[in-house]
Amino acid sequence: MGRDALARRRLLHFLAASPLLAGPEAFAQELRRLPDPMVWGPRNLDKLIGSPREALDVFDFEPVAHKNLPPAHFGYMASGVDDEVTLRANREGFQKFQLRPRRLVDVGRLDTTMELFGETYGSPIVVAPTGSNRAFHEDGEVAVSRAAKAGNHLTMLSTVATTSIEDAIEARGRPVWFQLYPTDKWQVAEALAKRAEKAGAGAIVVTVDVITRQNWETLYRLWRTDTRDCASCHALSMKSFVQRKPNFDGIDLGGVNTTAHSTLTWSFLKRLRDTVKTRLLVKGLMTAEDAKLAVDPGLDGIVVSNHGGRAEDNGRATIDALPEILEAVGGRLPVLVDSGFRRGTDIVKALAMGARAVCVGRPYLWGLGAFGQPGVERVLGLLHGETRAVMMQVGAPSLKDLVPAMVRRA
Repeated sequence: MGRDALARRRLLHFLAASPLLAGPEAFAQELRRLPDPMVWGPRNLDKLIGSPREALDVFDFEPVAHKNLPPAHFGYMASGVDDEVTLRANREGFQKFQLRPRRLVDVGRLDTTMELFGETYGSPIVVAPTGSNRAFHEDGEVAVSRAAKAGNHLTMLSTVATTSIEDAIEARGRPVWFQLYPTDKWQVAEALAKRAEKAGAGAIVVTVDVITRQNWETLYRLWRTDTRDCASCHALSMKSFVQRKPNFDGIDLGGVNTTAHSTLTWSFLKRLRDTVKTRLLVKGLMTAEDAKLAVDPGLDGIVVSNHGGRAEDNGRATIDALPEILEAVGGRLPVLVDSGFRRGTDIVKALAMGARAVCVGRPYLWGLGAFGQPGVERVLGLLHGETRAVMMQVGAPSLKDLVPAMVRRA
């Protein structure tokens, strides 16, 4: 239960018990049990925002998306694994780190441009790859790409997107990175990577943390409440599932059993490195040991990720793993990070540690499910605005001025 909801519940319990009737001592005792400080403006789930401009933060979009979407579709997006410990850890992890602001720094002119592989973007906030976006809005990844274009954000497209890499690049107006699920068949991975390269993808990002089928209990419980015939989307074979994803068009899917890869090793990355000339990153590393190994196969970068708590329930937040990975890499590769980022303070903490960019997924899906492209634009705009404000407050007029001394473990 969230802090706001818990505070409201305690307050209602307090009022229902009418401690005033028992005298001032009982009143004082009950008051001491209430949160300090009190939450006087809790989020009202009975009165949702009616337009993107009404949103005060990205969390305002989630209940609107919940209202708009069928239960199974919302569950697919919201679910973590098993007890969802990692899902919660990604948010709680940021509380372990504090920012150390510097004063008397001129931040009258702020520069949030992010440079990566010779390309310049208007923000260090990256649109993370998320699958099946048309489950949340009919315009799907095209709407997301257009929203990213409006804010000049680097964009990644999922293998299992409901928009092709070619159409995403056209909508974005510049190269999009392609996130690759290798599947359990080399020929399919090779064909997907070559298609992305031919389309002009700026990089291929190989996801390595999906080893087996996940136990998405939230999805399955909400699915049971869905009155539609969900078999057309969710209950078919893996081959039928990927056949309906446009990035697989024209690829022989014989023998494909899963988008995961239980026999994936470093030799696969080396083989892929020898197959395509496009920049190649690995996504899903969470330890210094693996980060050191990533430097050797000729990879171009690392995305620290636990898949937003959707791949395994290891209980470790990416913000916890980030420092050791940065130390292990020692600046030899750019390091990006995702999972659980919801506030400008979250983003600035990671950037100050040394991350080159921060990838955001679920929040823009909330915006997409709530209001389509305008919702995505507003979500990205809110995060960017918060990031700017935090940079000014800590005394960093540009991204390069965000340094490790500005953040410490609590």
